[in-house]
Amino acid sequence: MRKISLAASAVVVFALVAGCSSAGPGESSGTTQQDLGRGQPSELNDPLPGHFPTQERFARELAHGGGGGGGHTSGSNLSYHGGPTITSAHIVAIFWGSSWSTSDPISTSLSKYIANYGGNGEYHVITQYSGIQSTNLAGGRTTVWYDSSNPPTNVTDADTQAEVQKCINATGYDASAIYEVFTPNGVYSSDGSSDSCGGSNLQYCAYHGHFTSSGGDTKYASMPYPSCAGCQSTGFTDAQNFEHFISHETREAVTDEDGNAWYDKRGYEADDKCAWSPAPFTDSANGTNADGSAFAYQYEWSNANSGCIQKN
Repeated sequence: MRKISLAASAVVVFALVAGCSSAGPGESSGTTQQDLGRGQPSELNDPLPGHFPTQERFARELAHGGGGGGGHTSGSNLSYHGGPTITSAHIVAIFWGSSWSTSDPISTSLSKYIANYGGNGEYHVITQYSGIQSTNLAGGRTTVWYDSSNPPTNVTDADTQAEVQKCINATGYDASAIYEVFTPNGVYSSDGSSDSCGGSNLQYCAYHGHFTSSGGDTKYASMPYPSCAGCQSTGFTDAQNFEHFISHETREAVTDEDGNAWYDKRGYEADDKCAWSPAPFTDSANGTNADGSAFAYQYEWSNANSGCIQKN
């Protein structure tokens, strides 16, 4: 899910504030995410934009907003709201903490996953939106950056942005990059009053956003360890659960990098609508992890199909 951050300070929007868009699929409505939902019960809209919901929150929101009224999978297509997309994206994977290394099986698996993801059918679904291209996500000036300093137990949004800036200072700025910050087990992410696994107010599994770094408009994602049931898929390894996060947050950062491009009339982005239903899946045709398990993905919303699909 998307998170809108202005400069170096985070703006977390828990309820959307203005009238619903009447634009059809592919049309510019002239609204921003904050324009959505004025006068509507907040549970009918995305209550925490920018954040990948836990399974419990996904089920609750789907129940409130279901039927024909714009629930995640009810058939409401995405509309274009005029903002930018990343047509040929890169990922910079930032592994923050002394437990990560080039010999660690999870970080090495995720690096391999990223190198394969942009060229396969699961990613190709989003090429229907604003000229987005299949791409070598590992083709930027930097692909992986290890920071052996240990993060705090509670990594705030400001901490995440500072870590991205630290990486940019060391490696240079890439305007087409999504800087994805992976933190180790025992560390959790917080954004405002909401937390990831390990925090006291579990609301999300991961999130993406943007801020103004020394290089310019910078896209980033917080990828905390999937240490709780609400952020795990049945039978998945830790690496595969992280891959679910990458699958989700990367496509959303590409299709809605600044929170004003592609989302539906309730404020849900393409991956929000399919986050946990249908169930995330594996595809060995695209490669395997260090333990031999297949790479993992989630379904993606397709306007062309008016529903969630695996690939095209």
